[in-house]
Formats: sequence, C-alpha cells, structure tokens
Amino acid sequence: MADRPTEALHPLSAGLHLVPAGQVLARALTAQEGAFAAVRPVLAAVEVAADLAFTALRDGGKLAYAGAGSSGLMALADCLEMLGTFGIPPSRTPMLFAGGADALLKMTGGVEDDPALAAADLVRAELGDGDVVICVSASGSTPYTLAVAEGAARLGARVVGVANVPGAALLRMADAPVLLETGAEIVAGSTRLGAATAQKVALNLISVLVGVRLGHVHDGHMVNVIADNAKLRDRAARIVAQVAGVDVASARAALDQTEGAVKPAVLVARGATPEAALSRLAMSGGHLTAAMEK
Repeated sequence: MADRPTEALHPLSAGLHLVPAGQVLARALTAQEGAFAAVRPVLAAVEVAADLAFTALRDGGKLAYAGAGSSGLMALADCLEMLGTFGIPPSRTPMLFAGGADALLKMTGGVEDDPALAAADLVRAELGDGDVVICVSASGSTPYTLAVAEGAARLGARVVGVANVPGAALLRMADAPVLLETGAEIVAGSTRLGAATAQKVALNLISVLVGVRLGHVHDGHMVNVIADNAKLRDRAARIVAQVAGVDVASARAALDQTEGAVKPAVLVARGATPEAALSRLAMSGGHLTAAMEK
C-alpha cells in the first residue's frame, strides 16, 4: 500500500500545517487543478467507456455503478443524475454501494473489505448479458469493488474500471479501463480529494456523452428531463419554447398534451398531434433532430 502514488506525500504538503490559511487553500487548489488535468490525457479511454455504457442503454440493458467510500460517492452522484438529467429510470441504472444506505449516513471502512456484500448486491442488481457496470476505486484494489467487477463479468456484463493507480487489478480486469494518474494527495492518502475530483470529472464526461448519443441532449438542453417539480416544469417549458420556436404559453400547452414529456412536446408545439409526435420519435430512435426533420 505504501507504494501507491496516492499514499505518497505531495510536494506542496511540506510544512502545510505551518503556513497561513490562504497558503493552505492555494496549495490545496493547485493540487485539485493537477487532478483535474489528469483526465485530459485519457479522453480516448473515457470515450470507449462511454460507448459501452451507451450501447447497453440503447439496447435495453442496464448501466450499473459500483464503489465504496469516497469513490462510491462519486459513482453514486453520477448514477443519480442519470434520472435527474437524462430521464433514465433507476431500474436501468442500479447502484452498488458498499454497506448500502446505512454507509451513506455513517461511512465505515470495514464494508469495503467484504466481498459477500458485493455478491448480495449483484443479486439485487440482476446484471447479465448486455449490461455494463462502472466500477470506481482510487486504489483499484478495493475488495468490494473488485468482487463486483469479477461477479458482473461472470454474469456476462461488461466492466468499466476507473482507478487512480497504474497497474491496478481493477484496470487489468476491466473491458474499458480508465486510469486517472492523479498521484499524491495534498493530504496523503485522502483520495476524497484529487483522486475523487478526477473520478467525478471522468464520470461526468461519460454520462454526458451517453446522454448526447441517446438523443437526450439537444443543443445543450436536457430534452428527456422528467419535470417533477416547479423548477423543472419551468425549465421544460423554456426548453420546448426555445427548441420549437414558440412562446412559453404555447410550450406549456404542448407539455400538457404530452404529460410533461419534453421531446414530444416540441413536436406538438410545431403542429404534430401527440400520437404523431410519439411515432416520429420512435422512428428516429428518440433523437429530436431527426424527428423534427420528418
């Protein structure tokens, strides 16, 4: 463990406890910026990972996320946004988090060492052929996360491995390995810092590309959003108005006819019936541009 880059002392950490507060913050921010920059060299690997995830969802499969501790939190944040941003139901994006909901309220280290928890979570997630699981672990050797990856592979699922240590076991077993070489942390071993920052950026990129390729993003608008609160209903109306080229009142009227669904509402606002809108979207694979051209 002592040989892992994430356990080493960062050059900026020398005397950190002695310098003024402003310098502590400046050094910590510089370290975070370095972690952020670690994503750019592996964009090709991120694209491969996103392609696996997109294919699974396009073909009716599941895109699962797995992790423990801070890495698990990064995975969970992205997992939850698949519904909030892209309207993909949770049944299609199961989360496997070491220790479950209890560990979210009081994070304990022991659960990440228990492969039995991984086996139980895999049963619950019901992964199989055509599915993908994104496994995130800073060290790439967390027992829970490795057990999920191994078990998912045995069930026929494809594995995306995101880790911050070169040569990690998770990267070796993954169908799509993503190595984020963030190196030493400003607080040695605290991978909630730079390692987690790079993980979150990489996961953001994966999910955005998946959303775009599924047709759930149109000119930067989240056109598959589920408008289940006042803020999102207002956003949906503004999206329909802008994309369809109508006023907000017309956009709201169209949304009323489509039960709040943005994509068909755009077509309704442009003159289609709700039935015709759904038919066009089905023929275009859910891509609004193609449906509008029809």
